[in-house]
Amino acid sequence: MKKALPVCAMAILLLSLACVLLAQGDPFLGTWKLNGAKSKFIPGPARKSETRMVVSGPNGMKVSVKRINGDGSTQEFEYTSNLDNKTYPIVGDGPEGADSIAADLAAPNTIHSTLKKGGKAIATATLSVSADGKTLTITSKGIQADGKQFSNVAVYDKE
Repeated sequence: MKKALPVCAMAILLLSLACVLLAQGDPFLGTWKLNGAKSKFIPGPARKSETRMVVSGPNGMKVSVKRINGDGSTQEFEYTSNLDNKTYPIVGDGPEGADSIAADLAAPNTIHSTLKKGGKAIATATLSVSADGKTLTITSKGIQADGKQFSNVAVYDKE
């Protein structure tokens, strides 16, 4: 019985370490803050702030976003995707009025996604994490909720 306790403790320690290492292996996981000085929003106005939290869960990658838009309005939404290019619902006030997203992992540090409203594609985006894992860049284009076209490059710093 006394020998079993150290073995169990070691097993728990190794499993915990494995979970930490796996989480570090996904460059998208973590908290990301918008760097407004490096970002470009056309036609604008630029977002005042945005925080993206990305965690891994049993049902895929969960993304939660809180932003303050250029006009001062706030926006919060979240979604979970298996990165299998299947469509998943967006909960909350989705970007550009989107109610779902389809995303896939194009490379270890690149995700391609399509935002949809009522099943119709309204925007596409490419998310890329830098080689050092400190910068996330989201390049997106599509149609805003008001019908105007947009083309954005949002740059985020990892916290």
